[in-house]
Amino acid sequence: MTKLKITKDLGYSILFAICILVTYLDVYELTFLIWTIVFFITIKRKYSVTIFQLISPFIAIIVIASFSTLFFKNDFYAIIRDITYLVKPILGLLLGYQLCRSANMKVIETIIYVGFIIAIIHLLIIVKSIYIYKILNIHQLRLYSGYFSDFEVYAFILVLFHKKFDIDFKKTFYYILILTIGLSSFLYLSRANFLQGIILYLVLKGYFSFNRRTILVLLSLFTISAVGYSLIYNMNLSRNGKGLEALFYKIKNAPTEAFKTKVDKEDWADFNDNYRAYENVITYKQVKNEGALAVVIGKGLGSKVNLGQKLYTNDGSVLTQISMLHNAYMTVYLKAGIIGVFFLFYFLRLLLKRKKSDDVYINNLSLLVFATAIYLIIDNWVLLGLYLKTESKAIVIGILLAFIEYNKNKKQEIE
Repeated sequence: MTKLKITKDLGYSILFAICILVTYLDVYELTFLIWTIVFFITIKRKYSVTIFQLISPFIAIIVIASFSTLFFKNDFYAIIRDITYLVKPILGLLLGYQLCRSANMKVIETIIYVGFIIAIIHLLIIVKSIYIYKILNIHQLRLYSGYFSDFEVYAFILVLFHKKFDIDFKKTFYYILILTIGLSSFLYLSRANFLQGIILYLVLKGYFSFNRRTILVLLSLFTISAVGYSLIYNMNLSRNGKGLEALFYKIKNAPTEAFKTKVDKEDWADFNDNYRAYENVITYKQVKNEGALAVVIGKGLGSKVNLGQKLYTNDGSVLTQISMLHNAYMTVYLKAGIIGVFFLFYFLRLLLKRKKSDDVYINNLSLLVFATAIYLIIDNWVLLGLYLKTESKAIVIGILLAFIEYNKNKKQEIE
């Protein structure tokens, strides 16, 4: 009888799964606690210059925000809470980096299987919501089952491109993975996740290497998107519509939701549809009103934005002030000013710097990181990027970077 051998690599894969799964409970205190415990359990003896370069912009943001706190009076509890939020990207990147211990780890397979588990749970929640609670409204369904899942999109794309990562699935199991993870990802009806999937797909297909073929594909995609949006824009859609109508309404509203410069807070429909834009507008105004110092270095840890009215959140609480916005750029601007935003862009620049490798496998891993950086440019604007309390992309980035380094070292040893 064959015994199951628990290797160190398997143990680290299990810890990785725990760190990802805990984010779906949507209890930030628990996520931060689990991540911190696993971080101390998995500390390495050696770290590369690359990982320190990537966390340095986030450290700089915290330092600037801490300094600017000296000039503004902020609540002590809010200061502590902000520290945990601003530390989260650093913790996630280091945690992911530490969880990869060798080139023999099944990193890609682990991401796929964890995504598969999450997808099954998500689909079961949806089935329960429909058949037991009779919930058919898409907005209520998303309230119970979740609004988005970046991690499942990674898993879906990796299954789709499994051959690029030297993974061989039996045909039946391949279709089970594709259908389960794909259906689950789609049912979030998240515009950001759809965009994430498109970016990852295009990058792994090689459409971000500029040539005639790439230009034709991107132009075709742009044309199809423009025509599709024109059709949706001219449709008479209801805000409270069901199924695809709800998704189409969100797509129709997308250009103004995050970019509108004037929002009437007294008009419920305008305020509700363009709330992200409203956050950006009032944050800019309130920081500017504090003077040049606040604009340059922010209002510090614990700083808040006064909404000017009551905000009813999805969890039933009522807010009149917020500390973290949907927009990572504006959140950093609030805490650490223009200088802080510069460092956030510097992080993206570092992540976008991709050195092509002669090794196809290593190059494909690097493309995943590169695609994530492109997506983060947008994700920072609409979903708080790596600062979001339920996100786990920082861990994914960290583990991929470590895995790339181990495979590079392994290749050099062979040569």
